[in-house]
Amino acid sequence: MNGGGKAWLESLSVRGIRPGLESITSLLDALGSPQKAYRTIHVAGSDGKGSVCCMLESILISAGYRVGMFTSPQIISVNECIRIDGKDICDESFERVIQEVREASERTCECTNFEALTACAFLAFKEAGVDIAIIEVGMGGRLDATNVLDPEVTVINNIGMEHTQFLGNDLHTIASEKAGIMKPGVPCVTMNTGDALDAIKEKADELGCPLVCVDPDDIDVLNCAPDHTMIRYDCSTYRLGLPGSYQGRNAALAIETVQLLKDSSKIKRFIPIGLEAATWPCRMQKIDGLPLIIDATHTVKGAEFLSQDIDRIYGKVILVTAMLNDKDMDGVAKLLSKIAIRVLVSSPDSPRAAPAETLASCYRKYHDAVTAYSTVADAVETALKQEGTVLVTGSFRTAEDCLKWLKRIR
Repeated sequence: MNGGGKAWLESLSVRGIRPGLESITSLLDALGSPQKAYRTIHVAGSDGKGSVCCMLESILISAGYRVGMFTSPQIISVNECIRIDGKDICDESFERVIQEVREASERTCECTNFEALTACAFLAFKEAGVDIAIIEVGMGGRLDATNVLDPEVTVINNIGMEHTQFLGNDLHTIASEKAGIMKPGVPCVTMNTGDALDAIKEKADELGCPLVCVDPDDIDVLNCAPDHTMIRYDCSTYRLGLPGSYQGRNAALAIETVQLLKDSSKIKRFIPIGLEAATWPCRMQKIDGLPLIIDATHTVKGAEFLSQDIDRIYGKVILVTAMLNDKDMDGVAKLLSKIAIRVLVSSPDSPRAAPAETLASCYRKYHDAVTAYSTVADAVETALKQEGTVLVTGSFRTAEDCLKWLKRIR
């Protein structure tokens, strides 16, 4: 294809989001069901999925396993979505699997971008000979293209109100959709409470799934620093390579997940090593040489933890933010306004972007110093000319715009 595979993959974006398993099942059947060639861990939730995945990846790599990891969306390059032993898939391997997926699609079905990307990941992991793959749900769970696995463990992280046009208008319904990744007899780890936990328990009872419920009160955050977090959990102390108190919750989920693997006795001693070595971009990421922090938080629960951690570590900040139009902008604005000296609002480079003035109107309810800018780059550049630490947050696309601007100026 002479490098044209990614262009074909991107061209599928016009087909939008199409929940359902019929197309992905046909596509994978045509590829010889590559997802059956290795063990899997399936991870769902509204917040923290990627962090849990990267912690599990780091622990398993530390234990000597060959590990695949599929997450989305990417920040800069789509290669980021498919990792093998902690490294993004190389262009040559990516082009090869895209070609195979494209040919299978032409024989079977018109797939979406995410269905094709999922198939590429599953095929790449088979060809790389991974021992185990960590698979993050794209959206929801029950009808997500990743939900064709026979996982060894499932994980359902914090669930919030999101994607309501696809998943439902209340927390119980959304949680029921996410609990759709649970399989008969397969253990599930969660940290949800209230209506979300009720929905997960109902599914666990229906399917006979052993359910491990992590209690947040069992996690003691001992220290939060710009480059790490110290926690105590289950009578052990851990240094996490990811900053932020909320990473303690993600670490607890990763620890409990490892304990449920069939060979956990060989892996458990590598948990501290893996948690300390884990890194994940745009999670309270401090940029070297600049008073700049980038975080991809885009939910109310995420904003709640982010505001607490930023205030604890850095104090008040200059806030640069841009969001997508299907998120709870007002809920996030109410929380992040509390830590802002001033707010610089923009619109990310995305067809789903919320207009800058729409987001600005949310922030003006809670803050007096709010200014709208035409691009994230303009907002960041302006913010960095002022005295103080700058926090850029609101979406993965906001983080992408900021990182692209940084690349241009450096």
